[in-house]
Amino acid sequence: MKVEFAPLSVPLQRRLQTASVVQWIFSFLCLAQCCTAAFIALFFTRFWLVSALYAAWWLIDREKPSKGGRRIHVLRNCVIWRYMRDYFPITLVKTAELDPRQNYLLGFHPHGVLAAGAFLNFCTEASGFSTLFPGITPHLMMLSLWFRIPFFRDYVMSGGLVSSDKESASYVLQKPEGGNLLAIIVGGAQEALDARPGSFTLLLKNRKGFVRLAIQHGTPLVPAFSFGENDVFDQVKNPKGSWLRRIQYRLQQIMGISLPLFHARGIFQYSFGLIPYRRPICTVVGKPIPVQKKHRPSEEEVDQVHQKYLNELSKLFDKHKAKYNIPEDSHLEFI
Repeated sequence: MKVEFAPLSVPLQRRLQTASVVQWIFSFLCLAQCCTAAFIALFFTRFWLVSALYAAWWLIDREKPSKGGRRIHVLRNCVIWRYMRDYFPITLVKTAELDPRQNYLLGFHPHGVLAAGAFLNFCTEASGFSTLFPGITPHLMMLSLWFRIPFFRDYVMSGGLVSSDKESASYVLQKPEGGNLLAIIVGGAQEALDARPGSFTLLLKNRKGFVRLAIQHGTPLVPAFSFGENDVFDQVKNPKGSWLRRIQYRLQQIMGISLPLFHARGIFQYSFGLIPYRRPICTVVGKPIPVQKKHRPSEEEVDQVHQKYLNELSKLFDKHKAKYNIPEDSHLEFI
């Protein structure tokens, strides 16, 4: 006998979608602190052995974030990520095939406030990455300091996140049989300070380390632009030279992470809160740019490939912007 389940009501779907987004924000803003507090607190209870054993495991496993991480497919396929996808919604668009016999280095732009598109498209299966790019295993780079937090490190590694250092990148890109894709949010935390609706400013003009890395490994570069990434949050005005921007820049130098003062809507009202607006995010993955391998590329060679990357990224943006209601006279600005 076939059992059929009634579809969820629209209000219930909306609540589940909002709950999934709240969980995602909580994961990266609060869960890290909670994990640290729990790890320390357990030492002062009868469950101290849990933290002691984890500390020993942590020591043994300390190199794992730089060795490709430890993805857990059950968590990547969790239904909650599909609710998060439908909240905005978020979609992933392929414009060219990726050969699973090669490794790739993908540049993701822009960072946005919390990099929602990068996380959902490359750290979960909600947008169907494995279906669009069969045989390709995605890895997303994340600041190394997050992998120093007990318990939390295992949570972020489960989605395919790896530490953002040269050794980690080289490990992923050196896979001899190919099939790895390393996604780097090139603008990083500093670019998040310029993330606001209608902004197309990318911190990319002098960011060439990822290009040098691609040349050293002979890895094709893949540009990707996430339309709508900057539209899901408003941000307090912080023009360059202002006291707020100076404080944010100083904190970024000390802590390694930026602290944009963002706001959007609330859970039960739409006027103010920390929940992102329900605005579409569409990540468009461009065609690979062939790169000739050279162990020690010159500055001129790096500049040439970097300029080609900028040109291809601009073409990708201009070709698809009309589909996402971006004015014809809008263009990418590289700083």
